[in-house]
Amino acid sequence: MPYILNMGVSHTSYAHAASTIRDWAQERASKYVCVATVNNVMEAYDSPEFLRVMNQADLVTPDGMPLVWALRLLGNKTASRVYGPDLTPILLKMAADSGLPVGFYGGAPEVLKRLLEVIAKRFPKLRVEYSFSPPFRTLTPEEDEAVVTAINAAGVRILFIGLNTPKQDYWMAAHRDRVQSVMVGVGAAFDFLAGTKPQAPRWMMPLGLEWLFRLFTEPRRLWKRYLKHNPRYVVLLTLQLLGRKDSKPGPAADLS
Repeated sequence: MPYILNMGVSHTSYAHAASTIRDWAQERASKYVCVATVNNVMEAYDSPEFLRVMNQADLVTPDGMPLVWALRLLGNKTASRVYGPDLTPILLKMAADSGLPVGFYGGAPEVLKRLLEVIAKRFPKLRVEYSFSPPFRTLTPEEDEAVVTAINAAGVRILFIGLNTPKQDYWMAAHRDRVQSVMVGVGAAFDFLAGTKPQAPRWMMPLGLEWLFRLFTEPRRLWKRYLKHNPRYVVLLTLQLLGRKDSKPGPAADLS
């Protein structure tokens, strides 16, 4: 696996990711999948704990074009984007066709309600067996255990997590081997698919300009993230490329 600033990013595709998740789901395996952007890489660079969370994931897709470009510069010439809001409907169709029950965890109540309405119309054969909009606070151990019990009792095979990074990645790591389903952290996909937040125009996506669109639409929430992470990512990746073509995790990313 190639590493971008010590964080592993899978050289995958929509077809490979979907088939891998389907196989795990059919086995009722407890796995977690992260869709990674520059924010993930830089949060992992700054936090050894989060680096471990990312490097212990069963699959990490390059959600943002800057990660795709980095993979190509690191020698993975056929690297392609696997974008959460596009991967989600692919997985939903696959689940509907395969009869795999799904669930949704995250999002504000009104967002989740709208998302389920949209999905019901778009995928009428899909079995949605669980949905929950958690409060904006840490659940008590009792509440958390109740969530795990409900997900497992519902027979969910693919659980979509919409909590945003790094919260959703920490949640999935903490629930592997407890939640008996494949957890896929798709973040803003809940809002985009529900239509509660605008998505960047398609022409901006291959240019890696979605961050600019999101900054324009949510400046108060996102300006600090982009101001802090984006310039440092460019500088640090350049140093990695100048030093060597690949970078494997050091002590901070010890997977033990």
